[in-house]
Order: sequence, then structure tokens, then C-alpha cells
Amino acid sequence: EEIEKRIRVIRMAARTVRQEFFSLAATAVLTRRRVALTYRARYNDAKSERIVSPQRLVFYRGNWYLDGWCHARQGLRSFALDRIEALALQEVKSDDVPEAELDAVLAAGYGIYSGSTLTWAALRFTPEAARWVEAENWHPKQRAGHVADGSYLLEVPYSDDRELVMDILKYGADVEVIAPEALREKVKARLAAALGVYAQG
Repeated sequence: EEIEKRIRVIRMAARTVRQEFFSLAATAVLTRRRVALTYRARYNDAKSERIVSPQRLVFYRGNWYLDGWCHARQGLRSFALDRIEALALQEVKSDDVPEAELDAVLAAGYGIYSGSTLTWAALRFTPEAARWVEAENWHPKQRAGHVADGSYLLEVPYSDDRELVMDILKYGADVEVIAPEALREKVKARLAAALGVYAQG
């Protein structure tokens, strides 16, 4: 009781996963068995039936994901456990994917989004924001350093910009996208849209 009273764990923005799905996914990973699952994609809410050879479970930003070889798409995919609507173990043995290949496709870019084609983003943070950002690890292969004016330049690789854009936007006026131009324009458009919402009020 004293430990529970003195140690506080706050799980902000964590999504709920059905316990039985987590248990089945963990069993499949550890016993090397395929799973049949019904998945509802978050970005378009489309539902699909998949047969997956699970490779590993990933705990990222307070949420669980199942990395696996999707036999329907013939490629590696990362499935958010909270978006799985049905999950069943199969007796068929999982296909194994080398760890280097898993990392090259699912861990090379920024965040949880997969892809092996990378683009590098260059972000300049104000000296005030730098005190936070310089202590953070945005990506294992990031390049970073202070500039003469006290600002902080951070370069990270990404294959899909959705999560990166969200992280840039949370710093508001304390960050500027230097490159690439396409990412800079996307962030500008999102900021303009947000301003438009407040301008109507």
C-alpha cells in the first residue's frame, strides 16, 4: 500500500486494449503461431480480415502494437491492438522475418508509421524550446545540435509524416520546419486551418 501511495503512474492518452486480445497476441508471438484478425484502420475506419504471422509486440507512447507479416498484403504491417475487433490463434506456424528487415521497414522512419523510403526533416527550435527538445530522443538516428543564435536544429528521418506533423504542431511558434518544403507547407496549412477555426469565433 505504501508503494502504491508513493509511486504514481499517469498514462495520458493511453487507449484501452481488450485483455483477451493482448493475451492472444502475446501467446501468438511467443509460440510462433499465425493469427486471424479483424482490423479497423484508424485513418479511414475501413474494416478488413487479415491472416498475420506475428513477429513482436511493441509498447509505444503508452499503447500496444503487433508487428507482423500480413499475408493478405504480402508485407510487414504494424497493428494497433486497440483497433483489433476479433483475434483468433491458428495452428499454422508463423513465417519468421529477420529482425534487421523488421527494423528496416517498421522502425527506420519517425514514430509508429512504417516505410523504408525515408526523407529527412530539419526542425529549428527556439532557445526556450531547446531546453526540452535537447533532452528528448525523437529518433535513434537523429542528428541535432545548437546553432550560434541559441536555437536548436533537429534532423529526423520519416517515411510517413502524420505523426511527425502532430509532434511539430504541439510546439506551436517555438519550432520552424526548415526542410523539406513539402513538410513545411503541410505544417503551414495545418496552422492556417487552426487559425481559421478561431477566426470564426
